[in-house]
Amino acid sequence: MKKWTVVALLALAQFVMVLDSTVMNVSISTVVKDLGTTIASMQMAITFYTLTMASFMLLGGKLGDVWGRKRAFLIGSVVYACGSLITGLSGSIGMLMFGWSLVEGLGAVLVIPAIAALIATNYKGKDRVVAFAIIGGVSGAAAAAGPLIGGYVTTYLSWRYVFFAEVAIMALVVLLSGKIKDAPLTKKARIDVPSVLLSAGGFFLVIFGMLQSKTWGWITPRAIPTINGNEIAPLGISIVAYLILAGIIVLRAFYHRQQRLEASGSDPLLKVSMLSIPRLRSGLSVLASQYMITAAVFFVIPVYLQMTLGYDALETGLKILPLSAAVIIFSVLGTKLSASWSPRKIVRTGQVLLIGGSILLLGAVSIDLKSWLFAVGMFLLGAGLGLLASQLGNVNMSSVNEKQTAEVGGLQGVSQNLGASLGTALIGSVLVASLTTAFVGNIQSGNLPDNIKSYVQTNSQAGVEIVPVSEVTSYTTSLGLPANQVEQITNDYADSQITALKQSLFAIVFLAIMTLLFSRNIPSKLSSKSND
Repeated sequence: MKKWTVVALLALAQFVMVLDSTVMNVSISTVVKDLGTTIASMQMAITFYTLTMASFMLLGGKLGDVWGRKRAFLIGSVVYACGSLITGLSGSIGMLMFGWSLVEGLGAVLVIPAIAALIATNYKGKDRVVAFAIIGGVSGAAAAAGPLIGGYVTTYLSWRYVFFAEVAIMALVVLLSGKIKDAPLTKKARIDVPSVLLSAGGFFLVIFGMLQSKTWGWITPRAIPTINGNEIAPLGISIVAYLILAGIIVLRAFYHRQQRLEASGSDPLLKVSMLSIPRLRSGLSVLASQYMITAAVFFVIPVYLQMTLGYDALETGLKILPLSAAVIIFSVLGTKLSASWSPRKIVRTGQVLLIGGSILLLGAVSIDLKSWLFAVGMFLLGAGLGLLASQLGNVNMSSVNEKQTAEVGGLQGVSQNLGASLGTALIGSVLVASLTTAFVGNIQSGNLPDNIKSYVQTNSQAGVEIVPVSEVTSYTTSLGLPANQVEQITNDYADSQITALKQSLFAIVFLAIMTLLFSRNIPSKLSSKSND
């Protein structure tokens, strides 16, 4: 049907936005090898990609007010395509971070808020509800299909081809964009530069601090950074604590500035009065927690499958297939259930499934994978994500009128990417800290010479690096150690990885349980008609 052409184009763009990060996660070991980098550097690239979007998403939404939604969408699509091309051609981690973490991220901050606003412009009533459900379902499908697509392409071609394909897809979207209608600009909007700097700076400080916690420590300094030879650990406290505290202070200043601008009739970057709407606040909170859990799982599981068990990218994608199938099935099912179930009931069911799936994954992780338990856990996790994806977009958008949809689209983008940044940073920190503690403990309690124990203790101050177990064997063998010591160190490292993965998955279970607190204001009854 012709009336769905516009949502098909917008959904295609949305698919690319979501697909990108899941592909990178499942290809992590191959990218590390191709670029001669480390897991820690890839974690930083993944986090900075979502951090770029979280930091500048509000600006992207406001630029839609300045340029028009369609123009912002087209400019963002071109910028995103350029970033994808740079990423595909990357020869180093620095070039990859520039193309992917920065350029693609900046393109996405224009595209994502515009998608929500353009749907509101092009569709009314029940059609709008269906259109938002389609976008939510496509987001879920992209997150689900990413590991399989990325795994297949990485194994049989190269991970670079995914990014080259994105260039072609975004070019197609731009070429066919003439069918998309845009609402006329009613007034000349202005950008408040101090607000942009405060929001971007606050988000950066918080997320960067969390990202570096694995190296520098949360409170007690671990590896202390230096400037001109001077260690930076004021009052004996890790710099991470100061970074996070400074970020919170800056974000609070941003919030108060938005209040003053709105009260004076000026043009704020964000109308913070919208956050007083219980339904919207709850919807955004659940959305952020959903992406936090998704990002955490998509970081931990590939590390387990590839670094501990030695799977390649395709095998990793196939192991994640139950989640992929469940997301697609339950996105559709959630939309159909809307006729008889309230959004709150569907969302709460999804949250319970997330908890159940996380618990089963925790039980499945071992040195020899418990496949059936792992598969069921991934399926339940995907089912929960699918149900949430089917509801949250419409819950958020129906909380405001059409004129505010771009701002809500920006808020959704911030929630998604802030959640994803936090998920990757937090779980990466837990994983490295747990691995370090477990490995050092295993080595110290084992029957190894004192010089080896001392070496491991000294070189683990900044955290033990996540590497394939086979590399530990190769490295210790190259040092000329006896076969029995090589075997013991390798086994200690493998056992430590399992311990660290279990502790990381327990943290995910905890996060999943905490999400139940956020859904109390999801409406128990929602009109089938969006606010116009």
